[in-house]
Amino acid sequence: MKPRLQEKYEKEVRPALVTSRGYKNVHQVPKIEKIVINMGVSTSREKGALEEAVKDLTAITGRKPVINKAKKSVANFKLRMGQSVGCRVTLRREVMYEFFDRLVATALPRIRDFRGISPRQFDGRGTYSLGLPDQTTFPEIELDKIKFNQGMDITIVTSADTDAEACELLRLMGMPFSK
Repeated sequence: MKPRLQEKYEKEVRPALVTSRGYKNVHQVPKIEKIVINMGVSTSREKGALEEAVKDLTAITGRKPVINKAKKSVANFKLRMGQSVGCRVTLRREVMYEFFDRLVATALPRIRDFRGISPRQFDGRGTYSLGLPDQTTFPEIELDKIKFNQGMDITIVTSADTDAEACELLRLMGMPFSK
């Protein structure tokens, strides 16, 4: 069974993009390729912060995160080569559509004083990056069991060539951009 947003993409969004942009081939139509969720953790502050971040990211995505290690030492940041600095998960296919649905329908509206997300966060090649202040906007996280408030970066990678195409794709998929 396909996720709800994947069916929406195939039945509504793709034909709308073909008519509005005039694509001649179905493979020219932009689509979401992957979503990368990253949580950076300062392990020098708290001892169990990395384990909590891994546990929370596992609950949010349903996938076990990869732990990121520092590539080189930086004395000013008290960072040593090989030290754990965060965790990340890459989502593709059905799991990606399920996460995107939960992000758009549940997590973003739960942000305090939410008026939409900025449409200016594209990188010039159709990739959108979004930062969330804490993980409590997702309903999978139990507020009573939170030890550390941890922010996360969400990167949505599309196959669009330009930011305008990617913005139109995400807007049709339900992303609540501010005016």
